[in-house]
Amino acid sequence: MYTSGVVNHSSAAVSTTASHAFTPAKSTSSALISEVLYREDQPMMAQLLLLPLLQQLGQQSRWQLWLTPQQKLSRQWVLESGLPLTKVMQLRQMQPCDMLESMVRALRTGNYSVVIGWLTDELSAEEHARLLGAAEEGNAMVFIMRPVCSAIHPTGQFNGLKIHSNLFH
Repeated sequence: MYTSGVVNHSSAAVSTTASHAFTPAKSTSSALISEVLYREDQPMMAQLLLLPLLQQLGQQSRWQLWLTPQQKLSRQWVLESGLPLTKVMQLRQMQPCDMLESMVRALRTGNYSVVIGWLTDELSAEEHARLLGAAEEGNAMVFIMRPVCSAIHPTGQFNGLKIHSNLFH
């Protein structure tokens, strides 16, 4: 998973000869781009990871935009997931070549707290920079959902870093 986040904290004090003038701190930006790789045969894992954040973002007055290639969001699933049906917008049957540009345009409006899009290819450095700039401009989060073929994942135990937690034992 590739994540890039930006938080702007800035305050400046301007001193004049007569008095001190303070400029207010810039509002913090919650701009974030995260690429979520998920196995096509286990889509629930991605949902379990994202739902708490999407539920929290659903409390904002802004919309959540889902740009999906073909799948239609189920009204029942949205309701059962605790997402606000009145704040979820979906555009489907998007061509992959139009997906990135649509995400950038939507982010720049500032109308969305989160934009979720399905892309099959990795972003280039330029595409990532464009998306991050748009997310900063719109003060929004971006989740790029990328399915990976389950055939490349072995069924046995992965030989790598193991993180032990009391939450799961």
